[in-house]
Amino acid sequence: MKFLRIFFLLTMGFYSLNAHDDKRIEQAQTEHSLRDISQDVVRIEREPIGRLNGQLRTMYAGYHQRATGVTDTYATAMGGTLNFISQDIKGFSFGAELALSKDLNFATGERTQGKNNAELSSSDGRYTALSQAYLSYSYDKLKLQAGRILIDTPLADSDDITMIHNTFSGGVASYEQSGFTWMLGHLSKWQGTDAGLDTPWTKTGENGTNFGGVSYADGLEFNLWYYNITHFTNAFYTDMGYLYHLNSTTDLHMGAQYLHESQLSGSGINADIYGLLGEVFIGDATLSCAYNYASKNGVNESSFSGFGGGTLYTSMDTMILNAITNNRSAAALVSRISYVLNEINFTYAYGNFRGHADDAGVKADIVEQDIVVDYSYKEFTFALTYSISQDRQSGIKTDNDWERTELLFAYNF
Repeated sequence: MKFLRIFFLLTMGFYSLNAHDDKRIEQAQTEHSLRDISQDVVRIEREPIGRLNGQLRTMYAGYHQRATGVTDTYATAMGGTLNFISQDIKGFSFGAELALSKDLNFATGERTQGKNNAELSSSDGRYTALSQAYLSYSYDKLKLQAGRILIDTPLADSDDITMIHNTFSGGVASYEQSGFTWMLGHLSKWQGTDAGLDTPWTKTGENGTNFGGVSYADGLEFNLWYYNITHFTNAFYTDMGYLYHLNSTTDLHMGAQYLHESQLSGSGINADIYGLLGEVFIGDATLSCAYNYASKNGVNESSFSGFGGGTLYTSMDTMILNAITNNRSAAALVSRISYVLNEINFTYAYGNFRGHADDAGVKADIVEQDIVVDYSYKEFTFALTYSISQDRQSGIKTDNDWERTELLFAYNF
C-alpha cells in the first residue's frame, strides 16, 4: 500500500493543472490495457431511442498450434445484436437485446475432428440469447435498472472482444454528482464469451454477487470498489490516475492500482495484486508501459480476474496475469506503442508474464505479442488482430506456443 499513498500525493499535486483535450482524457480513462483497446474497436457509442438498432458482425478466429500433436482450430461466424430502447415515460423505460452467432460451416474447422474454434459460437456452432431485458427508472441523477443488463465495472464487465459480449442478470442503482458516479447492485447470473457459450446464464457466486463502488473522472481518475462473490471471495479494488499536460502535443498519463481478494468457503481465491501504468501521448502516437505483481498468499491459492476481461493494466488480447498465479507469485510487464494514420489505428504490444517457482518447483515464463490494426468509416469497422504466444520456460513446444489470427467486420445500424 506504500506506493499507493505516494502516488496519491503525486496526483493530488498535479490536480490544480488545467483541463486537457477531451479525446486524450477519454483515452487515458478507458484504455488502460490492450484488451481495453480491442473492446473499444467494436463498441456501439449510440443508443437510438424508440426504434430498433444494433450491429452486424462477421468474424474469423483461428489458432495455429506449434506443439506436436495439438490440433489447429478455426471458425468463421456471422451474427450480432439487435436492440430496442423505449421512450421515457415519467422516468420509466425498458430495453431488450437479442445476441446471436452462427458458425459458417464452409469456413469453420470440422467439429468431429476437433478443429472448430468454440470461442465464437459455442461447441455446437450456434448461440442465441436474450442478452438484455430490463426495466429502467431515472429521476434527476438517479438511475435504477433491473433485469438482464449491460454493465462495466472493474470486476464485472462486458468484455466485448469477440461475437458475444457479457451481460448480467440482476439489479443496479447508480447516482452521478459532480464527476462522481456511485453504484450499488446485485448480480445473480451472467452470459457471454467469458462465461462460456456452452453453459449460458451461469451463477456469479453461490448466491450471486453483491457489489458497490464509486468512480471519479475529471482529469484525476479514481475508483474504489467492493465485491462480495458469495461463497467464493471478497474483493477490494482501487485505482487512481492523472493526465498531465506537458505542451500542445504531448501529455503524460500515470496510474496505479491495487486488488485484494480473500477466500470464502475454502475457494482458494486469495490474492494481492499491485499495478503501475505510465503512458506518453505525442501527437497521434502513444507509448505505454504497464506492470503488475501478484504476491503468493498461501498453498494452492490463486487470484480471480472477475466476470469479464479483468481490470489489470497488463491484460493482453488473450493472456492475463491470473493465468499463472496458482500457488506462486507472478509478475507481468507490458510495453505498447500505438499510432493513428488517416483514421487507421496501429497498435503493437509486447508482454512478458513470469511466475516464480511454485511448491513443486515449476516456473512460468510466457511472452505474448499482439498486433492490432483497425479502421472505421461511418457505420463500418474493420479490424485485424494477430497474436503470438511463446512458452520460454519449457524446452519443448507446449499449448502456450501458438499464433492466433482474428479478422472482424462490423456494421452498425
